[in-house]
Amino acid sequence: MERFLGQHEGRICGVLSGFDRVLFRGTLPSISHLAGLEGFLAAYRVLYKDFGDFVQGLSGQIKAHAEALASKERRPFRYLASSSACKEEIARQIQQEEGIKEGLVCVLSCVEPCQTYAVQRERKSKTIHVVPAQRKCLHLYFYFVDREFGLIHVRLQTWLPFTIQVCLNGREYLAREMDRAGMKYEKRDNCFASIEDLPRAQKMLDRLTERRWERFLNVYARRVNPLLDARFGFDKYGYYWTMRQSEYATDVMFRDAASLREIYPHLVNHAIQGLTCEDVLRFLGRRTDRRFCGEVTSDVLKRIEGIRVKHRVEENSIKMYDKEGSVLRIETTINDPRRFKVRRRVTRKGQAVMRWVPMRKGLADIARRVEICRAANERYLQALAVVRQPQPIAQTLDPVNRPIVRDGRPYRALQPLNREEAGVFRVLLRGEFLLQGFRNKDVRRALEPIADKDPDCRRQASGRITRLLRLLRAHGLIRKVPTTRYYRVTHKGQQVMTTALKLRATDLAALAA
Repeated sequence: MERFLGQHEGRICGVLSGFDRVLFRGTLPSISHLAGLEGFLAAYRVLYKDFGDFVQGLSGQIKAHAEALASKERRPFRYLASSSACKEEIARQIQQEEGIKEGLVCVLSCVEPCQTYAVQRERKSKTIHVVPAQRKCLHLYFYFVDREFGLIHVRLQTWLPFTIQVCLNGREYLAREMDRAGMKYEKRDNCFASIEDLPRAQKMLDRLTERRWERFLNVYARRVNPLLDARFGFDKYGYYWTMRQSEYATDVMFRDAASLREIYPHLVNHAIQGLTCEDVLRFLGRRTDRRFCGEVTSDVLKRIEGIRVKHRVEENSIKMYDKEGSVLRIETTINDPRRFKVRRRVTRKGQAVMRWVPMRKGLADIARRVEICRAANERYLQALAVVRQPQPIAQTLDPVNRPIVRDGRPYRALQPLNREEAGVFRVLLRGEFLLQGFRNKDVRRALEPIADKDPDCRRQASGRITRLLRLLRAHGLIRKVPTTRYYRVTHKGQQVMTTALKLRATDLAALAA
């Protein structure tokens, strides 16, 4: 990311990274699985034939509680005929009309699909069972203006297993924190165009990573669900909270809209044409070998707010778009954290050991989730650093197309458009080398894989690669990582190699047009 920021240093006024939209999901462990539900029904002596009436009674209490809460607060309670209606817009309109600063805004209800249970009858055995089922039921949306997070919503399923979700926004949290601190800033929609004290603002936003969320989420759960009471037995364990979806955004704030508008079309073009599937996998820390069996897709969507580029890797994604004219946002969205790894203590063969295991949806792995998202955003910006304003190709290629002398030693000129050297460039720009660097052995195996079969051939090939790397270092296309055997492509190398490869792949008719 530093390379991108350095390249556009005169245009950028700051960078801010942190949570954007976050969706928490709460489930009741005692009834979230079939065995638990059967035990719960047995404890309360509910026969399967009475299952429907029993659940209907619980659902009725939830609805009655919602109506009573809305009546007590003198807020609207509305039924929406279509679940596709934008509930947030309705809530914001009510908030603005009534000037609500804190507390309940409204309660909206609509019928939506849900995962629940149903009674199934077996004709042959003449028995009935409770089985998991997909159906539709009434959902309640409670919109609150929270003191810390502004407008949030709590969605409660009114049928077993009474799943709940809480949705909030990290940028709104930061705005309120800065208001309390008396800091000046310019906020446009859901992003900041400028902030007076950016390091302090970043520390405020980072607090969400270390926050203990259970208490905050349980407060709202108890406020909307009357079944979390000792009379019903659901209070024994309470809700188990997971992070169902998280959007972690890195906002690069440009000084004005013209500065971003000048380079953004080139960034979009590079993101679609220049970034490969392997690059996208590397951004998200995924494997690029045959063990990956998923799908990678990229698309561009032009909206009123601007142009959005989105790369999907199975359920997760990383996207880029221009926000409010002057903010370049790179955002990683994680829907399935199990695609990533976290190092933690686990039990293997009766012993506690440290292992890399799939990341959990629970709140315990939030710090690791942030680490992955922040790294993905930085890698994406680093890949965009090769994009520059339009300039003659000769200005990029000419400096390496003539002999040079370094430390008293002469080096030949490079031939960037030569087929052999283009093959070298293609290898060095691979996604895995772009992130972790490359060694003599890595380049040798990519360029001369047959040489490894014979020790003499391997030694000769290694010598050729050594001389090649020395040549590229002399021209400033690569640099050696101190105290290691690894090399990395420099900013100049990114420009020269990318330009040469694109020029070789460009259609002659397009150049002559």
